[in-house]
Amino acid sequence: MDAGRVGSQRTASPSDACRTRVVLDIVGDKWSLLVVRNLRDGPRRFTELKKAIDGISQRMLTVTLRSLERDGILTRTVYGVMPPHVSYELTEMGVTLREAAAPLLEWSVAHLARIDDARDAYDARADNSAAL
Repeated sequence: MDAGRVGSQRTASPSDACRTRVVLDIVGDKWSLLVVRNLRDGPRRFTELKKAIDGISQRMLTVTLRSLERDGILTRTVYGVMPPHVSYELTEMGVTLREAAAPLLEWSVAHLARIDDARDAYDARADNSAAL
C-alpha cells in the first residue's frame, strides 16, 4: 500500500496544500464558475452556454469546457444525429462545486453596484492625484 493512502482513500500530505492552489486556479478563473452556474438546471448545449454567458468567446468557452471536463466537473455527451448534438452536464462533483460556489456568485450579484461605486471613487481619487 502507498504511503499517504488508507484503504481506497488518500490521506492529506503537505504537498496537498500546494495542489489545492492548482484546483482553485482552475475553478476561480474568469469563466469556470459562470459555466458551472449555467449548468445548474441540467444539460445545456454549447450554443446555449455561449448565449447565456455574456462576453465569453467561442474559443474561451471551448477551453473552459475542456478544462472542466478534464477535471471531472462536467461531462460532454455527443449524440449521433445530423448535425451532431453535443451537451454538457455537471457531474456529481460539479454539483457539489456549484453548491459551494452559489453563495459567492450570489454575493457578487448583490454587491455589483457597490463595487462599481467603489471603483469609480477610487479612479476619481487616482485621477485627482495624478493631476496634482
